[in-house]
Amino acid sequence: MACANCSTGGGCSTSDGTSGCGKNGGCATGGCNKMNSFDWLSDMTTTVSNRFPIVEIRFKGGRKDFYRNINQLDLTTGDPVVLEAQGGHHLGFVSMQGELVRLQMLKKKVQADSPEIKGIYRIATQKDLDKYAESRNKELPTLFRTRQLLEDFKLNMKMSDVEFQADCSKATFYYSADDRIDFRELIKALAGEFKVRIEMRQISLRQEAGRIGGIGSCGRELCCSTWLTDFKNVTTGAARYQNLSLNPAKLSGQCGRLKCCLNFELETYLDALKGIPNIDQPLQTEKGDAYLQKTDIFRRIMWFGYKGESTWYPLPIDRVNQVLELNKAGEKAKALTEKEEVEIEQALNPQPINDDLKRMDKKMLDRDRALKKKKQDLKQKQSGFNKPTLATDSLAESTKIESTAKPKQNQNVRPERKPDNRPNRNFDRENKPNQQANPRLAERTNALPRQPITNEPTGTDSSSAADLLAQRKNALRERVRPEASQPENQSGEPKTSHFSQTQKTEGGNNNARNKFKHKRKPGGNGPKPAAGPAE
Repeated sequence: MACANCSTGGGCSTSDGTSGCGKNGGCATGGCNKMNSFDWLSDMTTTVSNRFPIVEIRFKGGRKDFYRNINQLDLTTGDPVVLEAQGGHHLGFVSMQGELVRLQMLKKKVQADSPEIKGIYRIATQKDLDKYAESRNKELPTLFRTRQLLEDFKLNMKMSDVEFQADCSKATFYYSADDRIDFRELIKALAGEFKVRIEMRQISLRQEAGRIGGIGSCGRELCCSTWLTDFKNVTTGAARYQNLSLNPAKLSGQCGRLKCCLNFELETYLDALKGIPNIDQPLQTEKGDAYLQKTDIFRRIMWFGYKGESTWYPLPIDRVNQVLELNKAGEKAKALTEKEEVEIEQALNPQPINDDLKRMDKKMLDRDRALKKKKQDLKQKQSGFNKPTLATDSLAESTKIESTAKPKQNQNVRPERKPDNRPNRNFDRENKPNQQANPRLAERTNALPRQPITNEPTGTDSSSAADLLAQRKNALRERVRPEASQPENQSGEPKTSHFSQTQKTEGGNNNARNKFKHKRKPGGNGPKPAAGPAE
């Protein structure tokens, strides 16, 4: 079996491979089974002969009717059955059976022995279901064509739905209109075009909304299309008793009439209004007349405000009755103050009004913060950076990182370099004097005798600090008067400094000094270096 209007995509039974919810007629979503009825006596097993012989059958649009099980068929809720109809046969689905049907008939005042109750022929076969689906496919094109004919005949009526009989011998047109309509010409045109018997049935706007269905302002499916069958009169007095704003846009439903839900809580409001005084005139106080602004029925508080002020002062019902009695006696009550308002609010509201909502908001806020922190921690972990919050955490984190990392070598011990055969590139750089420094300072530094620092004794001349100081003074004097103070050696060469002898002995390069001699600017104030031997 497959319902054509199933909201889940095809059918209620999955035994034949069709899609659906698998509830066999009791659709859980309510999309293909409007006006659902829960059979709370379904667990009670009874024989077919002992069951109530009348069964409730559901048709398109939530329409239901009672039929007699004349052939003693073993039926289950949701089974498609072929039943007797005017001038032919029709197909419907079992919605309820047993003792609950007896209660429904008492509610709707239908007699069990009424001759108007027709019988059920058999359980529908696949051929019956195919023919029924064919008749359902004709409904939408017929509806569009009928609306075109309404425009041609200029009839002030609204065609809402069309329902074909299962044998395609009859079509029922549901319409709504404000006035009486003469549609005899329309019936002739429809009968001649579709070759079926035509039945026009007028429905109210509430019934039209129930057949079409929709979503209400509360966010749920319309009550008239899901469970509400009895439409009671709704007046604006129901809105006044509930202190609702008399705004037609908010009080009207999709049918254009007042919402049926205005009557749901009306009796509760009427019980709560008992004992609340009816304020026809403003309260007379020493400050002036206080006008009624708002009444909280369930908390039994009435708000009053003075003319020209925006502040409202709440008063309990007992206090309002006292002020009314004083006004009847010709006396005026004390002026309403904000202090009195605060005292009343604290007495009547020891806790916030929407404390449960605040707790829920706090819970959701804490959850969002926890999720946000978790995401940040995960992001930091992925990037390899985890920022500690405390010093102890930092120490523990650093200790953990050091323990997991490779052990470090002692920083005080320099690693041994592998010997290589590459020449020492820094040898010349270390033995070259600083060319960018002061030339006079460089010459004076080179003239001082420098002895190598060794652990071995250096002789009697350098054994004491006084002898070393005297040697440096003599070297300075020789530097000041190089020509007169420098004696010649046996070979005829002038005596050189200890630094030059050390460089020559160690194999140092003295070309840098000769180079510096050529770059010296003429006319300098420094002393001229001693001339070397002629080459």
